[in-house]
This record gives sequence, C-alpha cells and structure tokens, in this order.
Amino acid sequence: MAKLAKEIDQFLYLLEVEENISPNTLRAYGSDLKQLLAFASERNGCEPSDIECSVLDQTLVRGLLVQMLGTTSAASVARKISAIRRFGRHLIRNEILVADPCAGVTAPKQEKKLPNHLTVDDLFRLLEAPDVSKAAGQRDRAILEVIYSCGLRVSEVVGLNWDDLDEQVEVVRVRGKGRKERIVPIGKAALDAVSAYRERRAEVCKRGVKDDNAIFLNNRGGRLTTRSVARAVDQYTIESGIASKISPHALRHSFATHLLGAGADLRAIQELLGHASLSTTQKYTHVNLDQLMETYDKAHPRA
Repeated sequence: MAKLAKEIDQFLYLLEVEENISPNTLRAYGSDLKQLLAFASERNGCEPSDIECSVLDQTLVRGLLVQMLGTTSAASVARKISAIRRFGRHLIRNEILVADPCAGVTAPKQEKKLPNHLTVDDLFRLLEAPDVSKAAGQRDRAILEVIYSCGLRVSEVVGLNWDDLDEQVEVVRVRGKGRKERIVPIGKAALDAVSAYRERRAEVCKRGVKDDNAIFLNNRGGRLTTRSVARAVDQYTIESGIASKISPHALRHSFATHLLGAGADLRAIQELLGHASLSTTQKYTHVNLDQLMETYDKAHPRA
C-alpha cells in the first residue's frame, strides 16, 4: 500500500508544477497535510514515514476535527478540511483510495465578518503619516498610495517590478493569487509618490541596491517583505491617531468599499481586485444604513 507521506509530497509537487498555485497556498496545503500525517502517526503509534494511505478515512478526519475544535479558528479548520478533501480526491483519482475520507465531514460554521476598512478621512491621515523628509518615509508613502490606489494585496505590492509599471498609460501589471496576472489603473497621487521615492531609492539602501528590478527595497537593498510593510502600517496607524488596529489589507478593503460607495459596478471591482468569484467581492456591499436609505428615498418611485 502507498505511504501517506510519499503521496503528500507527490500531491504538493503536482500542485506546484502542474497547477501553478501560489507559494502561500502551497505552504498552507503542506502545513495542513503534515498536520494530518502527524495526527495519523500519533493515533497509530508509529513513525510518520510508516503510515499507509489506507488509514485515511472518515474516522481519522473526524478525529482530527475533534482535536482542533476549541483550539483552532473555524476559518483555519475549514481550510484544513478543504486541503484534506482535495488530497483525498487526488488519491481516489490515482486509485489509491476508494472512498472519500471527507464524505459527510463538514467544517464548523464560520462567523461572517465585515472587512475592516477605513473612512476616507482616516485613510487620508494614514497616507500622510510617513515622514517624507526621510527616504524610508518616502518609500512607505509610495507603498501606501499604491495599495490604496490599485487595491493590491500586500504580497502583490512587494512583488512589483519597475517593468510592471507603465507611467505613460497609468496602469500597473499585478501578479495575484495563483500567479494570475491582471492590469489595473494607478492614480496620479500614487505615481507621483513612486516617482519621488525612485529619486531617493539609493538613500534607502544603505548597503547598495541588490535587486535593481524590484520597486520597493529594504535598507539592505533587497526586496521588501510583507512583514515589513505590516510593521510600517502598525507604526503609521498609531502615529495618525486611528483608534482601531488595521493591517495593510484594510487599505485594499477601503479601496473596494470607497469605490462601491461612489457607485462603481461590483463586477468592475471584482476585476480590479482579481477575485475569481463575484461572491468574494460581494462582502464589500456593507453600505451603511443611512446611505442606503438616502439612495432609496432618491431613487424609488414610491418612496
């Protein structure tokens, strides 16, 4: 019988090579399936390398689910079950398993949370928080402006290269989830901030530029990381006096929320955000009640 550990490695290899999934998704799948392997090893009292695929059944998956409840968020449990379900289907296709190990297994219901976003006033205060008299502040201003102008994920903004930016046409090429590319507009304020940073980029890199193609660099001259951007947002949130803790993703949420509030079409926002499904974009339809009532009063013939 096939070994579970070997099949997990083969499955992850196929995801990377044939399906070209993003590195973050691949890491998540790997972590979830390694947790499954560790649980099976503990349950059967043998080394992970000795576990056979035949142990992967509904009883094992339900046991893992019970172990996670109370210690793992509903969203994480749902993701892990999804990874196991996909792996199980892979084993069935390859005639290693006959029955779906996740058949009848449902993840706990997730609480639907509205995306965290900023008001326009708070957003503008955050954008103006970096000290642009310093080169690093000029870089940070450019990062914040680009995220909000284009609605980018933080991984997308740190992955930008100079040849992705077309200043004449005012668009930027973005590599999103699943390494899918999309073209999005970029506003003048963001372009101006990037241009001002570009003139001072050498000041940021105290040890010289090591990645000349990357737009946003750290002080060692390499590409800036998502964690560094998150730390900077934390700092500027405090400095700008915003009461709630926010992440770089809140700027992306604000981008979508402000566009929708100004009357932008939901499908256009879907394209700009790079969402595969419109249902993902629909979470931004949290227009406040006053605005909804005002629109109703103006538009409905019998209001």
